[in-house]
Amino acid sequence: MLTGCRVPGAYATLRRMNTKTHLAPALAALLSLFSITAIAAGDEDAALRHARAVLASAILIDGHNDLPMAIKRNAAAPSDVAAYDLRVKTKGDTDLARLRAGGLGAQFWSVYIPGEGSGPYAKQQLEQIDIARRMIERYPDALMFAGSVADVRRAKRAGKIASMLGMEGGYGLENSIGALRAYYDLGVRYMALTHNAHLDWADAAAPLQPRNKGLTPFGEEVVREMNRLGMLVDLSHAAPSTMSDALRVAQAPVIFSHSSARAVCNVPRNVPDDILQKLPQNGGVVMVTFVANFINCDVDKVLTPALAEIGLRARAAATPEDAERVRREGYAAIKLPKTTIAMVADHIEHIRNVAGVDHVGIGGDYDGNEWWPEGLEDVAGYPQLFAELIRRGWTDAELRKLAGENLLRAWSEAEKVAARLQRERQPSTLMFMPPAS
Repeated sequence: MLTGCRVPGAYATLRRMNTKTHLAPALAALLSLFSITAIAAGDEDAALRHARAVLASAILIDGHNDLPMAIKRNAAAPSDVAAYDLRVKTKGDTDLARLRAGGLGAQFWSVYIPGEGSGPYAKQQLEQIDIARRMIERYPDALMFAGSVADVRRAKRAGKIASMLGMEGGYGLENSIGALRAYYDLGVRYMALTHNAHLDWADAAAPLQPRNKGLTPFGEEVVREMNRLGMLVDLSHAAPSTMSDALRVAQAPVIFSHSSARAVCNVPRNVPDDILQKLPQNGGVVMVTFVANFINCDVDKVLTPALAEIGLRARAAATPEDAERVRREGYAAIKLPKTTIAMVADHIEHIRNVAGVDHVGIGGDYDGNEWWPEGLEDVAGYPQLFAELIRRGWTDAELRKLAGENLLRAWSEAEKVAARLQRERQPSTLMFMPPAS
């Protein structure tokens, strides 16, 4: 039985013709069965060709890829950019051939560092920026460093993938606004306020007891200084209270570099509808992630407790090698429900329906996760997602906005705000003061 099937227009026309010409019921049913099979197959091929054509002319921007951390953690040659050769197929989700196959035009490379523990963090942060910058420089025929919207468009004209840096969590600041400015000078163009651990000035979305109930006054000053610099404020991983505070303070559009819709899958990492409803006024963009347990809550119900158990066993292992073996074997044993491209499209359409088509983008989170929807297992899969949206009736103009024009519009506005603020005020000199005990 066919249920929930979108009947192509040609098939609908054929059914009307059958009715009008009074074909025998059995013959009409048989013709319909053959027709829907043939036309649906043809429609799929046409939709995929259409998607590739749109992406070839648009600038597809992905908000988050953890390749620099994959290079750092490469067991064969840790942190060795040359050894992790992107000219051949890598063990991870990303290499040059698959980037080209996916139609990617620009990538925010995450310079993630873990925020758990007490630090220090700045050394780790600088090393991750160094890995990312060396990686971009190693492939000048394919990648081009970009620090502005104009650079992204210039890279597209040159046939290269614009490459930007995004910090995942403000841990590397070590509570210094001066460090924020230094990271901007090194090429960082967005900073997620948090990752999975609270900061002294901002709360994360992880299932932790709130520390600050959002942003502290120092956290608000960090947002203001990011606006003055032209660094995008990234609210992925932030608690809803932090999201709300940042939207109240921000004078420039914010982004969510890799988040999906909480109303579709109720996990802490996704964006609630009340925040989505505020985005049009701010001008911000939610870049939908593909991580299976953020897309499909049935996956989350299995994966979250399984990962917790594996983590406990890995921490109890006698050696780092044993811990890695525990993780590797544990991950391989996990059996998850199927996650589909259609489920990802459901998140995209929900954000479009609540916030508007001008406020949604793409942020896959490749090389930062092990579990993906079928058909989106690596960076070659983007055309499949756009083909699904084409079958749902998305226009080329809407697809271009989703692909990258929404992000470029938000970033361009942030650049204009920065130019104005730099005329109006000097760099912030506010110092972090721990709360009185």
